[in-house]
Amino acid sequence: MSVPDYMQCAEDHQTVLVVVQPVGIVPEDQFFKIYKRIASVSQVNIRDSQRLLYIRYRHHYLPENNEWGDFQTHRKVVGLVSITTCDTVKEWPQTAERFHGQKEVYSSTLYDSRLLVFGLQGEIAEQQRTDVAFYPSFEDCSDVEKRVEDFVESIFIVLESKRLDRATDKSGDKIPLLCVPFEKKDFVGLDTDSRHYKKRCQDQFQSVWMCEISSVVLSACTSPAALEGLCSASVIFHYPGGTAGKTAGRRPSISQAADAGKRHRPGALTANGISADTSTEIGRAKNCLSPEDIIEKYKEAISYYGKYKSAGVIELEACVKAVRVLAIQKRAREASEFLQNAVYINLGQLSEEEKIQRYSILSELYELIGFHRKSAFFKRVAAMQCVAPTIPEPGWKACYKLLLETLPGYSLSLDPKDFKGSHRGWAAVQMQGPGAIDVWPASSELKCTVFPVVFTEKKEVTQSLENYTSKCPGGMEVITLPDGLKLPPVPFTKLPIVRSVKLLNLPVSLRPHKVKGLLGQNMATASPFIYSPILLHNRSDERSKKIDFQWVQGDVCEVQLMVYNPMPYELRVENMGLLTSGVEFESLPAALSLPAESGLYPVTLVGVPRTGGNITVNGYHTSVFGVTSDCLLDGLPNVKSSGCLVEVIPSLPRLQLSTSLPRSAPVAQPMSKEELSSSVSVQLFNGETQQLTITLENIGTEEIEGLELTSKTVTTKEKVYGEFLSWEMEEALSHLPLKPGQSVTLTVSMKVKLDFSGQENLLQDLNDDGISVTGLPISSPLRQVLKPRPENKSVSSESGKAEYSHIKVQNIHTVGTKVTNESTFAHTTR
Repeated sequence: MSVPDYMQCAEDHQTVLVVVQPVGIVPEDQFFKIYKRIASVSQVNIRDSQRLLYIRYRHHYLPENNEWGDFQTHRKVVGLVSITTCDTVKEWPQTAERFHGQKEVYSSTLYDSRLLVFGLQGEIAEQQRTDVAFYPSFEDCSDVEKRVEDFVESIFIVLESKRLDRATDKSGDKIPLLCVPFEKKDFVGLDTDSRHYKKRCQDQFQSVWMCEISSVVLSACTSPAALEGLCSASVIFHYPGGTAGKTAGRRPSISQAADAGKRHRPGALTANGISADTSTEIGRAKNCLSPEDIIEKYKEAISYYGKYKSAGVIELEACVKAVRVLAIQKRAREASEFLQNAVYINLGQLSEEEKIQRYSILSELYELIGFHRKSAFFKRVAAMQCVAPTIPEPGWKACYKLLLETLPGYSLSLDPKDFKGSHRGWAAVQMQGPGAIDVWPASSELKCTVFPVVFTEKKEVTQSLENYTSKCPGGMEVITLPDGLKLPPVPFTKLPIVRSVKLLNLPVSLRPHKVKGLLGQNMATASPFIYSPILLHNRSDERSKKIDFQWVQGDVCEVQLMVYNPMPYELRVENMGLLTSGVEFESLPAALSLPAESGLYPVTLVGVPRTGGNITVNGYHTSVFGVTSDCLLDGLPNVKSSGCLVEVIPSLPRLQLSTSLPRSAPVAQPMSKEELSSSVSVQLFNGETQQLTITLENIGTEEIEGLELTSKTVTTKEKVYGEFLSWEMEEALSHLPLKPGQSVTLTVSMKVKLDFSGQENLLQDLNDDGISVTGLPISSPLRQVLKPRPENKSVSSESGKAEYSHIKVQNIHTVGTKVTNESTFAHTTR
């Protein structure tokens, strides 16, 4: 026997083995669909006998393993169920011949067999046959389970008849000498008619009977097998729920006294083969091993198996059975000793698939006893075996699946947000074949490990990642593997690294401000006061994040990020934009190139809010090395921010002002938030009049419904100056409302009228740079207050009066206009 059954457990010794195999060409999915239904009949209550028979099904069983059926009877194939398809009557003879050939393979041990035929209809299908069942299709076969139960009952009848024959025959003529396959050569030429041979057969049979449960022989010819049979019988008695977690396939009450009378006793048979004497159950319980002795006997049996080179499979399976028992007994350390012994059992030349299965089962058993790291180690060995150099077609997907299953054993998480700190080195990333499943590990490695690695290692991984993403771009989608395992997205929060986020105010010309009085109307609205502790708490949280300026719907808004590139080479970041919530927001992506180890570098991201309300900047998105990342600020450590919540008010009118006069240098004095200045210059003589043309253009998207123009002249010598400006508003107001793109023109008359009487220092004042007239009164609600010109010169010269006969008027500030619509905010553009 070369292939071990790693799924064996002690309770399998009380089962009968039934092989289910396809005959001819059967679709794999349909075969396993029927196989699953057949395997659901795992125990059958035998009619008229109150007996319970357990069945173990296998869809693949080597004929050489069947030769060990004399050694341990549960290894003997006693039933065969064949599944085939047959569409026409002409195919039926060939199908029947194949079925008979399949029975010949297990003919030495087979008790009964069944053939399930799908697709054949007609006269042949209508014939009533015991060993063949016909079904129109794989979907129309409702009585499969019932036919399997009848089949199991027929196996029980044959098995029970053999047991009765052996129980009543004392001559030894019909009792064969049981032996394992490698012992048969020792009996060649032995006289089977001698008294010594017959006596040996009787003694062997009696030792076998001592370990018999449910009419299934548990042990066979050699003493180690008898020890293991006794261990199995004791395990079944002490742990009726089973040791392999198959609680649904075992009846916990089988060892209870209430069911004691339902089991047979040798030598005390009734008409239906049922023992009526329950005293045998008491004796059986007395002869059972204690839980501690079970393990000792397993050790003794395994030590005997180890002396025979050809019994490696039996030794390995016994170790697996003992481990499952120790797992129930919570004796993990002793279980690990059995597993350690199993690792070093030599099974000869195993195929690559058998090696993978062996390491996988060892991993599961270590997991069963709580040795998680050891379990991860053997699972990793199995993963590496999937892509061994000797395999023509490496199983990369199976390798990847097994490697993912090792992560819990090494205390590693699939979620990148669980990563804390940085690795002290660079783990080798080796991937084969394009696909999202290959992009994920390299992305995770770059996300979690950036700093303490050398240049060449970083460059190799990033180049590999770029190669994979060129075939399959990486994104923020969750990758679901075929077995249901989900891989979360891996955002590049360290490429680049963000240290601060700052929301910027709008330019001065676009900043909105509250209108206290608009055309004589108070726009402030009052609301009732309602006390609520919850409401106050929410408002407090909102105030702690909300910024004290506003953005305007439809205007470009800016957010400044301070970033740096930790890589030793230039980092290209493509499609970088803002992630927001609260209002509809159009992010305008940007592309940037950061120098190697750049240090802090300012990056401004822009966007346009399309609706009003409160907007929250949640993070940013990038595209680096072909991987798209959504980086949330809540998941970024050490990021400074003065607030990420700002109010977006509805769209406001935008008015652009231009004049017919040449522009001059701006005023150096600071302006308040309600001032917007545009300086022009003009030179006039006393008594001269000049026309100033002012053009107002609506460059926004909202209509301008009202226009108010006021003037304010600020001087230092009120007795000298008179009224300089005059205009008419009727013509301009007739063009309202001013639609987007339209403009209106105002004509302002400037007339100089000065009184020089009684002013001794006037000419000296004019000697400086002329008379400064500021605040050309085109502002409302914008107001401007001028600072007085410092009087640092005192010259009283009569000659100066004749020298200066004109006035230079400069720095006339076109401050703006008041524009109105339905909004409580307003702004202007010079």
